[in-house]
Amino acid sequence: MSPSPDAPVLTDRLLRSWVRCRRRAWLDRHGPPEERLWSAHRALALDDQLRSFQSLLPQRPGHGEAACREGRPGVVGLRLVGSGPRGLRLEAHPSLLERVEGSSCWGAHSYRPVLARQGRRLTREHRVLLALWGRLLAERQRAPVSHGLVVAGTEGALERERLPLGSTLQRQLDESLERLALDLRRSEPPPLVSDRKKCTLCSWRGACDRVAAAEGHLSEVSGIGGKRRDLLLQLGIGSLDQLAAADPDRLAEDLAEHGEQHREVAPRLVAQARVQQDGRPRRILAEADSLPAQALALPELAAAPGVLLYDIESDPDARDDFLHGLVRLERGPDGRWPEAPRPGESLGRYQPLMALQEHGEERLWRRLRTLLARYPDWPVLHYGETESIALLRLAERQGASARERERLRARLVDVHQRLRRHWLLPVNSYGLKAVAGWLGFRWSQKGIDGARCLLWWRQWRDGSVGPRRPSRRALSRKLQRIFRYNQDDSLATWTVVRWLLDQDDALSPAPDGGA
Repeated sequence: MSPSPDAPVLTDRLLRSWVRCRRRAWLDRHGPPEERLWSAHRALALDDQLRSFQSLLPQRPGHGEAACREGRPGVVGLRLVGSGPRGLRLEAHPSLLERVEGSSCWGAHSYRPVLARQGRRLTREHRVLLALWGRLLAERQRAPVSHGLVVAGTEGALERERLPLGSTLQRQLDESLERLALDLRRSEPPPLVSDRKKCTLCSWRGACDRVAAAEGHLSEVSGIGGKRRDLLLQLGIGSLDQLAAADPDRLAEDLAEHGEQHREVAPRLVAQARVQQDGRPRRILAEADSLPAQALALPELAAAPGVLLYDIESDPDARDDFLHGLVRLERGPDGRWPEAPRPGESLGRYQPLMALQEHGEERLWRRLRTLLARYPDWPVLHYGETESIALLRLAERQGASARERERLRARLVDVHQRLRRHWLLPVNSYGLKAVAGWLGFRWSQKGIDGARCLLWWRQWRDGSVGPRRPSRRALSRKLQRIFRYNQDDSLATWTVVRWLLDQDDALSPAPDGGA
């Protein structure tokens, strides 16, 4: 069927968005542009794609149809148009075309589409996108495209996987395109997704967060993902307010048939919903906490002369912990701990330790070991398990004895774990950003997250050794931004620690001269 001139154009970018989230595709077409947020994840994906393509085809690709006629090994920038089911108009811009054997309207060669994969496996998104590129490319070059190529850079190597573009995949593509077209014709966006964990990567996250908060969406309750939300919906609980009104014992029994883990977590989910509804934190007192000292969140700090705040920045795809940052904080002359930092204020002394691969991790371990030994009685505070796992594994790889590793393990205090064990907070996430933000902490660089920091790192690393080097000042500025973000994370951790100490003081007042 020929495309209808009145039909909206469906692009590969819209299709990609729709496979990830129906609401996202609708917002891409109809949402107000001023509500779209910039995300570093897109820049990181393009950076990974470029690296993979350069490994596949070291020579610079040609551009557009002229390069196809010339038979260049790789081609970018070719716009493809065509028709889809029910007269839909289609448009796509393949990331890369690779020359293969065969013949086409361009000569004694043809092309196949290439997609760079992030993650460890092929997804539906990869399959339907390659199917669309292959279909439109076959129309354009007047030659069949039997398969596409998926590449992924992993630990210095390039994985290659051929994806057959057969009839089954083409039917799936047609079905997806028809459903996409129907969603785009809606006057209102599709509902929020059940599991909103991946919404942090989306440029529309701010707009959807506001809707979720206004609706009392169950995903706003910390501890509820897609599967658990579906179970609650089956029980007639569809909002935060309904969950807060539920009987925890009855809910536990209702959820028991779906697994013991759901039964055990039911009372905490109800309590969390009530705390978020009321807007007030609540202390968790276990039966073992009959004595005030046993209920303290951070008893290690009672007699400590100081603490080291520890935060790591990582490149997870490269499995590279590239920065170990520590902030040294000690009690004041009066024995009191420093207060939480005010916006823009720095506390203590910040020590960044860069882990450059060319230096080897033995040098990093020596520096960390020396610094830790300098303050033997100081607890090492971190937020989340990443730092303790990474540090203990590093120590083991570098030959630290079992006794030394055990002493190190005893010094490490996971503030996130202690917070979850002792408190329920009126927040929809117990991540550092959400908790420290609720307590009033503000990062000194607005709109920055771990992905942006990772992007700066890659730009600094590549700019330091690549053929097109930025100015020394530009590189230094990126590195300083990384350090500032890392330092802010440690200060945010201290903001949480200081709040926990204040609550501990209220439960068990410190002796004269204490915190």
